[in-house]
Amino acid sequence: MRSRAPARIAALFLATVVASALLAAGGGAAHARTPSPALTGHDALSGRGTVPGLPSLPASVDGGAWSSGHLQGTAIDRRKGHMYFSFTDLLVKTDLAGRPIGSVTGLTGHLGDLDFNSGDGRIYGSLEYKAARAFYIAIFDGARITRMNMDARTTDVLSTVHLREVVRDYTADMNGDGVFDGDTGNTPDHRYGCSGIDGVAFGPGLNGRGGGRLTVAYGVYSNTARTDNDHQVLLQYDVRDWRKYERPLVEGALHTSGPASPDGKFFAYTGNTTYGVQNLEYDGHSGNWLMAVYKGKKAAFPNYALYVVDGSKPARRGVVKGQPRPESGRIVSLLPRGLHHEPSGVYGYESAGQYGLVSLDDGRYYVAEAGTVDSGGTTLQTGRAVLRRWTGAVPDPFTVRGLAR
Repeated sequence: MRSRAPARIAALFLATVVASALLAAGGGAAHARTPSPALTGHDALSGRGTVPGLPSLPASVDGGAWSSGHLQGTAIDRRKGHMYFSFTDLLVKTDLAGRPIGSVTGLTGHLGDLDFNSGDGRIYGSLEYKAARAFYIAIFDGARITRMNMDARTTDVLSTVHLREVVRDYTADMNGDGVFDGDTGNTPDHRYGCSGIDGVAFGPGLNGRGGGRLTVAYGVYSNTARTDNDHQVLLQYDVRDWRKYERPLVEGALHTSGPASPDGKFFAYTGNTTYGVQNLEYDGHSGNWLMAVYKGKKAAFPNYALYVVDGSKPARRGVVKGQPRPESGRIVSLLPRGLHHEPSGVYGYESAGQYGLVSLDDGRYYVAEAGTVDSGGTTLQTGRAVLRRWTGAVPDPFTVRGLAR
């Protein structure tokens, strides 16, 4: 190993120089850390060789440091060796060594969680314009993201699809006073406590029928004074015909082109959380869905940070608890594993994942870490995806092992 040290140092130096040059050309903020080189021969956290035709996976991927909002979500295109990071108003594309390839700017709305659609090779994310009462799925064409600071409004990298169902619940006048109370949790308005959307993921139908659905999770306001906000709400859509709805992003004239209703609406009883499902992910290895949240504040619930929907149990018709009028809906079950709060019946874990969660469908995940760094008096937001393995242990079901030798 010692004989290879000079070459390894040179390679790292070259990677840093290349990253700096790319950033300088695009006008982006400087990286906070040296990119991690991709492993060769074996994947991290496994003793197996790399998958033929796919790039080997590094122990972590650095998303850089940016003058933006904090990290919201991540997605990976394994075949092309690209990682995508959502920084609230900025999308960053890197290779698996953390070298920036391109970025998309010009978003004044809230860009949240991301997922990669293997069906069309594009990246889907949640996009909110709460003041305009408009909620979209943002669809990025990763192949067209080829340089830094590409404007979402003037380039052809982004299209959007409007979600009417979310608008209905967000603007619902629950107390019948004829007044929309706006972006606040301190109100009885907003059906189910809906604050918009955040978590997105592709996976099978929650009703046990069909596959390839896009699942969109509601944001939910933190409000301990009401009882109708104790579910996570999940909408499912078949996106195969969505091209007919897609429109460019024109922030001065937001469109309403999208499906009239979802293909399915589902409820997971977890107790109230702070802004709902931050990151949603389907795991093809277990067949389960992971919902990473900011903890809730209601004393009657355990307020876990991670909930797992049992993918082996199709949704059943049942009572949507706590509603002002009796209501039934499709109820999905939490996996009966992990920590258990007997008074509420809720299962869950204490875990990271709120800033990004990517399943590799073999028991491994990239779990994102968010932070900040000072750069000449300016606070930059950082993000890094770290490879972990699911163990199911409590309280934290993820573990980090040493790199394969």
